[in-house]
Amino acid sequence: MSNEGRFPEGFLWGAATAAYQIEGAVHEDGRGPSIWDTFSHTPGAVVGGDTGDVAADHYHRYVEDVELMASLNLAAYRFSIAWPRIQPDGSGPVNGAGMAFYDRLVDALLARGIAPAVTLYHWDLPQALEDAGGWPARDTALRFADYAALVHGALGDRVDLWTTLNEPWCSANLGYWSGVHAPGRTEPGQSLAAMHHLLLGHGMAIDAMRAQARVEEQLSITLNLWPVLPASHSPEDAAAADLMDGFQNRVYLDPVLRGAYPQDVIAATSDLTDWEFVKPGDLDVISRPIDLLGVNYYAPLRAGGEPDAAARTSFPADRGIRRLPPEGALTEMGWEINPGAFADLLVQLHTEYGIPLVVTENGAAFPDVLESTGQVEDSQRRAYIAGHVGAVHDAITRGADVRGYFAWSLLDNFEWAEGYAKRFGIVYVDYATMARHPKSSARWFAETARRSQLQPASRDGRAAGGAR
Repeated sequence: MSNEGRFPEGFLWGAATAAYQIEGAVHEDGRGPSIWDTFSHTPGAVVGGDTGDVAADHYHRYVEDVELMASLNLAAYRFSIAWPRIQPDGSGPVNGAGMAFYDRLVDALLARGIAPAVTLYHWDLPQALEDAGGWPARDTALRFADYAALVHGALGDRVDLWTTLNEPWCSANLGYWSGVHAPGRTEPGQSLAAMHHLLLGHGMAIDAMRAQARVEEQLSITLNLWPVLPASHSPEDAAAADLMDGFQNRVYLDPVLRGAYPQDVIAATSDLTDWEFVKPGDLDVISRPIDLLGVNYYAPLRAGGEPDAAARTSFPADRGIRRLPPEGALTEMGWEINPGAFADLLVQLHTEYGIPLVVTENGAAFPDVLESTGQVEDSQRRAYIAGHVGAVHDAITRGADVRGYFAWSLLDNFEWAEGYAKRFGIVYVDYATMARHPKSSARWFAETARRSQLQPASRDGRAAGGAR
């Protein structure tokens, strides 16, 4: 076999999910309510009135799902812990029945040679903590650190890969600024406080886990990063793109990796907050050393200057930025398909921040049709993933230290405010029967993972051996 397109030795191939999106069983074994339980049951909040009450029923089908992962040659599985299963009210002792589920899941993964990669928080804040103020309240960061220590204490003897937060941008901005995600608040100033306390909780959790971690464990945070492309080379458009980059990316990257918030973002939000929630010593905690940076990438953004009134539908426009429509081919979410921007992002992160990277999410929603044969031919998704895996390889050849790639998502699932209307999985879930059907993208991914080598997007893995 040619070595062309090979990935480095030890490159980690996996797939990712999130607790509320797949588990279901929201009232079982002592689990408390989360903000997503409340939000999804709010009329009009989610497309179709969908909820995560059942989702993909992973809580009852995890053994089947682990066997599925093994058949797809996955070396790692990234999943999140449901905080309300561990502490139903967000504080206090461990709910043993809830922790036992994750004990069983970790053991099942290890028995099949699959490395568990644990994310502590993927947006399902216990409702009791939201009732006490949510992420805008400083106490929530302290409660998160306590929770992190409990989970790490139970699973840290077997789990080497840990992520504190998934996409704090979404938690803060979609949850507290635009209100399109749980808890559905529209309070811009409080959104910035939420952002800070999410990052403070991250740093406190790193301290709590590092104090009891084994030497081989790797601790990280995952950020959703959107390269921002200016509309033109004009100074106005370049300045708008740079400020949007501040809101989308640098306001998270810089405090975590440099110990400071970007001054342009602070200045641009001075009408919303005085940033008094940043206390002495906070940035030292937020910037505690981490071993990896998780990167979630789906698409770039495009920005220009001179915002008009019609554009004032989200916070970038209100800050003097005009968000431009995507260009070229789009996913079903309306997101631009641009692998080149992904490669450039990974190289830029390596150059500017010098930290090892793992792609913790990358994937796309497209319309899927389950054929009578049980097959799903998702050639668009296969091409999307192939193009972006190729972008990772390109970034590595350009010097970026990228150590793994996790496809989003293993299974079709509850896609937050989109309900079940959008499918991101490489495995099709028939929600009527809960049967799992690997799509052609799954077969392609299985063969790519088996060889750890780029495969043509036209090949779906059947002819080459595919799943083991």
